[in-house]
Amino acid sequence: MREDAILTPSQVGQYLKSMMDRDRLLSGLLVRGELSNYKMYPSGHHYFTLKDGEGALRCVMFRGDAQSLRFRPQNGMQVIAAGRVTVFPRDGQYQMYCARLTPEGVGDLALAFEQLKEKLAREGLFDPGHKKEIPAFPRKIALITSPAGAAVRDMIRILGIRWPLSKVYVIPVRVQGAEAPGEIAAAIRWADARRVADLLITGRGGGSMEDLWAFNEEIVARAIYDTQTPIISAVGHEPDVTIADFVADLRASTPSNAAELSTPDQNEIYAALLGDRERLDRAISLRLARCRQVLDRLAGSRPMTEPASYFREKRLLLDYQSSRLAHGLRNSASGQRERLGKLASALPRSGAMAIRQRRERLNALAASLDALSPLKVLGRGYAIAQRADGRAVVSAGDVAPDDLLKLTLADGSVDCRVL
Repeated sequence: MREDAILTPSQVGQYLKSMMDRDRLLSGLLVRGELSNYKMYPSGHHYFTLKDGEGALRCVMFRGDAQSLRFRPQNGMQVIAAGRVTVFPRDGQYQMYCARLTPEGVGDLALAFEQLKEKLAREGLFDPGHKKEIPAFPRKIALITSPAGAAVRDMIRILGIRWPLSKVYVIPVRVQGAEAPGEIAAAIRWADARRVADLLITGRGGGSMEDLWAFNEEIVARAIYDTQTPIISAVGHEPDVTIADFVADLRASTPSNAAELSTPDQNEIYAALLGDRERLDRAISLRLARCRQVLDRLAGSRPMTEPASYFREKRLLLDYQSSRLAHGLRNSASGQRERLGKLASALPRSGAMAIRQRRERLNALAASLDALSPLKVLGRGYAIAQRADGRAVVSAGDVAPDDLLKLTLADGSVDCRVL
């Protein structure tokens, strides 16, 4: 046996590896199968097995290629792997080195979108209770978007037309490419931490799903969720929906629509103010007219046109009440006498004597009271002189020429003037 014909295991492995590496079919292979035993190691490398009903193929995807994965591979998932098959000389096992992994039947982007959407929904990032109210009259608005796109020009133009009182700031970021998600998230956090504006708008114009993918990244979704400043997501056209739309406080169908939703229309506000002013003018005019009617009615009343007549009527009423009071006192005394007389006639003699004495006493008191009555004095020809303010005149010094006096007599009163 020739010594040079004997090979070591590593030499066999290297030989098989070189043969397989030169095979064009094995160097650019597409394999369809079901994922099994999928593991991701701390090094960033992914190890798994592709299997069908009759066989299995060991696979590895190195860290550099795995970073391009848009979705999260799971056991049992049908995929198509692209790569090369060769031998690993150390253990003599052949395996597939995957460069790309695509879910079968659906695009990797669509699957990644659904997976991230489901994950964030479970964590509560789409909870309506977490969404903040958009300010009705924002004083400052920050646009986090590309400064060179048509979207930012449309937003600035519409904001200037609808509500020129708002100051608009543009925070430039890339909205497409590998660096875009990090820039968008950093700009959102920076604007929120420094309270740059009352309202943030982030988004871009339309494009393919790949073009809009920056707004489907988890880093952007979490930045939007963590902000204290209200934020509007405005990505693409009406049919386009991104993860940012679900997390944001308000979703706009387009960037132009975001400008419309973020501000009031100055023409509508002006028209509303004019309407309020007209209603206020009508209300004030009606109120003034009613007050004028009340004032005219009061101005034409007798107390306003003849102030003295009001006092004269009150004096007459006072005289009338005084007369009624005196008359009532007399009638009351007379009635008491009659009742006492009847009572005395019904009593024994001793009792009648006591009643007679009481009657005499009552008569004496009634006579004294009658003598003190002002009406009694007036009945003897005297009069009571009163000034216009109702005070009695007790001295000639209390009056002056041309003063008006009222003389109260026994049967009425007389108005006089001092000469």
